Amino acid sequence: MQEPTKQRWERVTYTDNPELPAVDDLEIVVDFLPSPEELQFVEPETEKITIQLDKGTVDYFRQQAQKRGGSYQRMIRTLLKEYVNHQQEAA
Repeated sequence: MQEPTKQRWERVTYTDNPELPAVDDLEIVVDFLPSPEELQFVEPETEKITIQLDKGTVDYFRQQAQKRGGSYQRMIRTLLKEYVNHQQEAA
């Protein structure tokens, strides 16, 4: 009986690659950004500004906010605030 043809990923032979860094030298980066669900809380103080964002980004936040019955602008504000907090803690 003939063996079934292997998928391409089944034929790959893994070897040490000297061009890649050693596993011990890699830095684990923690995902600190909140999920869309976590971006729905109310901000206490805001300042009105005008900003231009690419359409795809705004569309994403609008869709996420609509799914959760919230404000896409609040989600963007919260995301930016989380980013700033993380950067300040790292400094």
